[in-house]
Amino acid sequence: MGTGVNGRPLSAAGAARLASGPGVALVDPVPLLREGLAAVVRRTPGLNWLGSTGHLNSAVRLHERLRPDVLLVDSVLDPQGHLASLLVASDPQLAVVALVREPHRTPKYVRGALAAGVRGLVPRTAEPAEVVEAILRAHRERVHLDPTLAPLAAGFSPGADSGTRRALSRREYEVLQLIADGLENQSVADALYVSVETVRTHVKNILRKLRARDRTHAVSLAYQAGLLSGRLAP
Repeated sequence: MGTGVNGRPLSAAGAARLASGPGVALVDPVPLLREGLAAVVRRTPGLNWLGSTGHLNSAVRLHERLRPDVLLVDSVLDPQGHLASLLVASDPQLAVVALVREPHRTPKYVRGALAAGVRGLVPRTAEPAEVVEAILRAHRERVHLDPTLAPLAAGFSPGADSGTRRALSRREYEVLQLIADGLENQSVADALYVSVETVRTHVKNILRKLRARDRTHAVSLAYQAGLLSGRLAP
């Protein structure tokens, strides 16, 4: 039996997947696109379709449950790279590929995504073969920029673009989600099976990282930044 992420033993299914090629998952709000990409991946030799979700709030759980090698994310769900930064911090081998919508075809978005740890960028309207190429190259070569997006990364410097990023930890992200749902500290503690004092510490860190005045302001800033997302229309 092989070894998985963080030295954990691989299950028989996990070992088989590792031998046959990278596992792919998707975070996108449009059911038709999710079904379409699933079909493309399933018919591509060397790729394994693991699953998808339509909501940003379930993306972390999807990653923890499926442990994909490549995760594609609609740029509208992660416009500032918070989700990518969060997941890559906990799983450095993960290759996040951004499906870039037209409004995000800008130097600011492309450089911000790269600074957050995104390994591949491809237009959301790309042909299936181009998306497959992005998946394979992001996994194997750890970087892929679609030719139409590459000029937008000109002059990109990882140090300069990521120096001010203050990514939330996985636990801080979970606390923030529960706060956004209206839970007080005791209820958050009960939901996460931690002490109230631990929750208070996480809340303080969230306020500091988001530069928020209070919990309400933190939730507001998180929604504005795309760190939290409600039910999004396609």
